[in-house]
Amino acid sequence: MKLGIVGLPNVGKSTLFNSITKAGAESANYPFCTIDPNVGVVAVPDARLKLLGDFYHSQKITPAVIEFVDIAGLVKGASKGEGLGNQFLANIREVDAIVHVVRCFEDDNVIHVDGSIGPARDIETIIMELIFADLEVLERRIARTQRAAMNDKALAKELVTLKKLQEHLEAGEQAKTLTPDDDDEAAFIRSLNLLTDKPVIYAANVGEDDLADDGASNAYVAQVREIAKKDGSEVFVICAQIEEELAELDDEEKMAFLADLGLTESGLDKLVTASYRLLGLMSYLTAGEKETRAWTIPIGTKAPQAAGKIHSDFERGFIRAEVVNYQDLLTAGSYAAAREKGLIRSEGKEYVLQDGDVVLFRFNV
Repeated sequence: MKLGIVGLPNVGKSTLFNSITKAGAESANYPFCTIDPNVGVVAVPDARLKLLGDFYHSQKITPAVIEFVDIAGLVKGASKGEGLGNQFLANIREVDAIVHVVRCFEDDNVIHVDGSIGPARDIETIIMELIFADLEVLERRIARTQRAAMNDKALAKELVTLKKLQEHLEAGEQAKTLTPDDDDEAAFIRSLNLLTDKPVIYAANVGEDDLADDGASNAYVAQVREIAKKDGSEVFVICAQIEEELAELDDEEKMAFLADLGLTESGLDKLVTASYRLLGLMSYLTAGEKETRAWTIPIGTKAPQAAGKIHSDFERGFIRAEVVNYQDLLTAGSYAAAREKGLIRSEGKEYVLQDGDVVLFRFNV
């Protein structure tokens, strides 16, 4: 999974990126301190992996990962070259979803590029800049397609869609709000990788005092939640400064620090949960003496396709999957005991994997 982080300057974007990736992107209290895209890979927190790893005495534990791409802050007029322009937006065209960091805290010591806190205004600014960036892409694609479409029916059909999208965006609407005529048109629109067609997770960046009640008493967070509700996006509340402090602690210290704040999970945990929910993802597990590992797949994936996530040969030569719930396996005390109790099931090609399944694939090629 790959997530792109966007937002205005000085909303906590790079601080958040630093804290969750520990990649050391420069962070400072002035606009445009991030002038190159920063990329960091983060392990997905999953307590089940350690439990299974200890159970099997695994030599290696491999979590699922998320790749984060942080780009320079956008400002109003970026499409016309204001600030650093929108030159870095190309770096997030390949991401699965966009994390939009929105400032929801007051602090006279941290400059706001527009002079005041206004989440609804800030979100609108970023959305419009993403729309302008998508329009540039469409204009170039239309210019390339127009001439060739004269003698090609398939390209002529694409051109109709491109112009329909262009008109939709010019009206100030995002690509994801356009209803496709059919599955083919939907697939073509997805292939364009438009920024405004991507799912969005809003990260409402608050002060420490607003963390305990998850921003419930923060009027700025309420604005963000209202906007997210309208466009089907996810929201999670975070304090980037607290995440920065958490990043310096080991696991035991981290849990104690969170408990002191009245919290049970970190911002990264919240982001992972929101990402998986928004993108319809889950994890199944493989475990043994050599390695215990989490594999991320779309919810609803059948056994052969899940096996193909490990290796194409597993899917091609799929015979069956031996499946047990991870908790049932741990409770049984051993794989053999789980088998004796009938907890291990033999599943065929139509089986849909469930979150937390521990799977052993049988295949022959």
